[in-house]
Amino acid sequence: MQDRAGFREFVRQLPKAELHLHLEGTLEPELMLALAERNGMPLPFPDVAAARAAYAFDDLQSFLDLYYAGAAVLQTEQDFYDLTRAYTVRAAQENIRHIEPFFDPQTHISRGIPFGIAIAGILLALEDAQEDFGITSRLIMCFLRDLSADDAMHTLQTAKLYHSRIAGVGLDSAEVGNPPEKFVTVFEEAGMLGFHRVAHAGEEGPASYITDSLDMLGVERIDHGVRCLEDPGVVARLVRERIPLTVCPLSNVKLRVFPEMAEHPLRRMLDAGLLVTINSDDPAYFGGYLTDNYVAVADALDLTPVDAVTLARNSFEASFLETQEKDAYLAEIDAFIAGS
Repeated sequence: MQDRAGFREFVRQLPKAELHLHLEGTLEPELMLALAERNGMPLPFPDVAAARAAYAFDDLQSFLDLYYAGAAVLQTEQDFYDLTRAYTVRAAQENIRHIEPFFDPQTHISRGIPFGIAIAGILLALEDAQEDFGITSRLIMCFLRDLSADDAMHTLQTAKLYHSRIAGVGLDSAEVGNPPEKFVTVFEEAGMLGFHRVAHAGEEGPASYITDSLDMLGVERIDHGVRCLEDPGVVARLVRERIPLTVCPLSNVKLRVFPEMAEHPLRRMLDAGLLVTINSDDPAYFGGYLTDNYVAVADALDLTPVDAVTLARNSFEASFLETQEKDAYLAEIDAFIAGS
């Protein structure tokens, strides 16, 4: 493999998509403190350094506790715009050409922030990203699996007002104790409304959650899915049906899904023929954006530039773009390789 700096620059310039990115998880400490000050909200952190030091956790639940506490500073349409804008500016710097970000409306509704406030700021920032940087997007609304199915259904009914602006629905938050079958009715309704469907599965939950998400929820893409290798039958099905997996390496290590990057299965997943993609999940909390994830995998698992190109191609294939749009982005990759 070429030198680390050279590989980083190669990946940074490589056209690619990001399909597993929680907007609330891009809240950097600097912006969190700025929004708290703007909104007159007290925080337990005297400065950015103290806030960044607090971005530490032992497992998924301790991360979620911090994640929801940070989200409390998001109060106005401008706040959600600034959050999304900060991410898209960084995405442009990394030549991320297409994004399919998640947002969690229930996190904000539970704090008294209307659905319309959050989505208005997000959508405006995504529109500006396309106009300013040429970044296309498909927004995905996630349900919190640790809340009730009734709460999810109520959120889905509210989202009907924005049907033309939301591409799909997803399922995130703690897997343990919240299996896919809990949300069958909600996902059936979402499918009838024409939403794409995705779900977090096989991260802290077993490989069977991947199968259940496909069969019970009708999902088209699995978020994480790293535990699929525990069941050869699941792997065979994912390969056969070309079901995409949106893998988040730094997140997996930070949340102790794997103790270190050298034990991450991404190389084995690629070798098995899985349609795997690399993504950053909640980069403000997990220590790295998209290029950082590529580089971390390269350092630990001998990811090569050829592998990086395969993963970039996979990211467009796995997206919810129309075929013509995918082909245009794949042509960008071809042009980039030809000019390298």
